[in-house]
Amino acid sequence: MSALRSLAVVEQHQPAWLNSIIKGDCVAALEGLPEKSVDAIFADPPYNLQLNGDLHRPDQSKVDAVDDEWDQFESFAAYDAFTRAWLLAARRVLKPDGTIWVIGSYHNIFRVGAAMQDLGFWILNDIVWRKTNPMPNFRGRRFQNAHETLIWASRDDKAKGYTFNYESLKAANDDVQMRSDWLFPICTGAERLKDDNGDKVHPTQKPEALLARVILSSTRPGDVVLDPFFGTGTTGAVAKRLGRNFVGVEREQAYIDAASERIASVRPMERADLELVQGKRAEPRVAFVSLIDAGLIKPGTTLFDARKRWAAKVRADGTLSIDGEAGSIHRMGARVQGLDACNGWTFWHYERVGGLNQIDELRRIARLGMARAGA
Repeated sequence: MSALRSLAVVEQHQPAWLNSIIKGDCVAALEGLPEKSVDAIFADPPYNLQLNGDLHRPDQSKVDAVDDEWDQFESFAAYDAFTRAWLLAARRVLKPDGTIWVIGSYHNIFRVGAAMQDLGFWILNDIVWRKTNPMPNFRGRRFQNAHETLIWASRDDKAKGYTFNYESLKAANDDVQMRSDWLFPICTGAERLKDDNGDKVHPTQKPEALLARVILSSTRPGDVVLDPFFGTGTTGAVAKRLGRNFVGVEREQAYIDAASERIASVRPMERADLELVQGKRAEPRVAFVSLIDAGLIKPGTTLFDARKRWAAKVRADGTLSIDGEAGSIHRMGARVQGLDACNGWTFWHYERVGGLNQIDELRRIARLGMARAGA
């Protein structure tokens, strides 16, 4: 396996391929990686645009379109065989709880999606990347092509523990669920890599904002992100900045050189700035009896609702007692209110100087203690 060690020195306990660019064909290169070794994959494969001749603007200037050899296939059958081969290689190195993103246009994304389903991937979402500044349709014979599609999938339908940072995405979106249509400009300006002649280094360089959304939504700090079509290294640059590891595969030396220089200049963000917002479901479970075990509340303590209409005694086994009947904090909260269900953590309060406090505050303290003990 030939790898370009283009970045900072890797710690000794890390595998040699981590945070490196592997030069070569993606299928052969992926066969050199350990099975189930990456947490996420972002793939931007050739689109097989099937361009016939040059494309010109109305003023007869030539459009800088994708006419590279790597995007050309002799037939749909050849493209399908290529797609199945790299998807199988990618699936082998993806962890059971990992996910894969594949981006494409109308030229290829439907063929890729069908192949993914045939190979056992389980599609979680399709994301529409709506471009704020798309290229116009110069011939005026079709709608302006203003979007690309991303398929997000788990390794199979049994992968229930995949990463989805729902709470972080929601908080960043003004406390509204993140939608499946994303609005970003195409890669332009200082972010677009140019050669000495001022020409684009890569015709389909993706914007860093798009990769940041992908990585922040489906990985955690320290995870490994694989890009089997690395190009000029957008995935690696964003992964490094966001405290993730990466591994890239690329055939073209010019792209490798540009990616290496680009990634080497990236400064990772501070660890504190990478902390994820966690919802209640992601927090460790704390049973009410754990508060007694931790000395945060004592047997015999009287708990009240917020208005002191009802009172319950804490028993040594972690149940509450009211008029000779005992049960969980939830069951007894529901009983006094005549309801079918109740969140006992927010219903019951304990007395302290200054008034009543929810017992949920004690649960928060217990969780902090658990976090410190596990650190």
